[in-house]
Amino acid sequence: MSTSTHEYKERRTFGRRWKIAATAGVAVALVGGGIGVAAAGGEAAASTISCPTVADKLQNVPASAQAEVERNLALLNTQIAEANQRLATSKGQGGPNFVQNAILGPLASKRGAAIDRIAIAIGRQGTRPQGLESLATCTLGTGGGSTATEPAELPETAAGGAAAGPGTIVCPDVKSQLPAVPAGAQAEVDRNLAQLQTQINEANARLVATVGQGGPNFVQNAILGPLEDKRVAAINRIATAIGRINARPQGLDALAPCQIQADGAAGGDDAAGGDDAAGGDDAAGGDDAAGGDAGDGGAAEVGTISCPDVGSQLPAVPAGALAEVERNLAQLDTQIAEANARLQSTVGQGGPNFVQNAILGPLEDKRVAAINRIATAIGRIDARPVGLDALAPCTVS
Repeated sequence: MSTSTHEYKERRTFGRRWKIAATAGVAVALVGGGIGVAAAGGEAAASTISCPTVADKLQNVPASAQAEVERNLALLNTQIAEANQRLATSKGQGGPNFVQNAILGPLASKRGAAIDRIAIAIGRQGTRPQGLESLATCTLGTGGGSTATEPAELPETAAGGAAAGPGTIVCPDVKSQLPAVPAGAQAEVDRNLAQLQTQINEANARLVATVGQGGPNFVQNAILGPLEDKRVAAINRIATAIGRINARPQGLDALAPCQIQADGAAGGDDAAGGDDAAGGDDAAGGDDAAGGDAGDGGAAEVGTISCPDVGSQLPAVPAGALAEVERNLAQLDTQIAEANARLQSTVGQGGPNFVQNAILGPLEDKRVAAINRIATAIGRIDARPVGLDALAPCTVS
């Protein structure tokens, strides 16, 4: 073999060896890169769901509501733990929005329902807390470990002991501001003084029964405003009764407005033994007409509250959620029945917005809570139905 031929073969052999070494190097680099990716994936798996705490945002939780509040705080912890478990077991699934759509979104819905129940429980006996819904949304954090930090028992700053009283409605005394009442007007005057006291008693009962309902103007719009209208009518009847015989007293309308006094006694009109004239809302009683009726005439058409049907809009309800769903569907029916009864019993009360502020608005709030419970019950097992909140508003037909 010639020297040139031998060198050629050596060069070919060296070239093959170089290619093999280079290929091996690339393989090692790729493997190294894969290890790096795997390590990065391991870091991602250490992410945890971080949620705002709720208990430390509560104040003065009535004693009667503490058990319900603590039960839902514990549920918030459970929800976070379940979501973190899902986050760990579903690593690598779905697209870029998988965590938001499949974990964080449903978690926010569940938290919203639990937080809503907390607010409702407090509002039944105290002042309903506002703005808690902003605590429903959670985010991804790093560092591992549980973020379920709601306490097993309410902190002292939140536990309020006995429910805070709603206060008492106090009204100016009308009887003490009257001139000498002619004998021929005494019975009519006494009857309306008694009606004034009945109106205050009914308004105080409503004040207690509706604690936590409506917005910041609820008491004024739904209780004090209608009470003032009733008092104007009764005071007018008193003045008219006196004016048929003697000079009609002036300025009594200034005694119509009432106010809320914390922990006070009901402001009375000193009418002992009067008749509780049923339905004394702007009743016929002689407004500026001797012996005549200046009422509104015949009974006004009240109408009926009509609400969208929720049951027909639901998807197939899982067997495990059926009892809860049926219970809340029944509650929706009860809410409508109660609102229709109130619509009938308050005919003529309040101003033009009374029905919306005092009946339809509170009814919508109650329906939102019940519908939310229905969606949550289904969402624990199947996909949570969306858009049901649109069925909450009702109308008068």
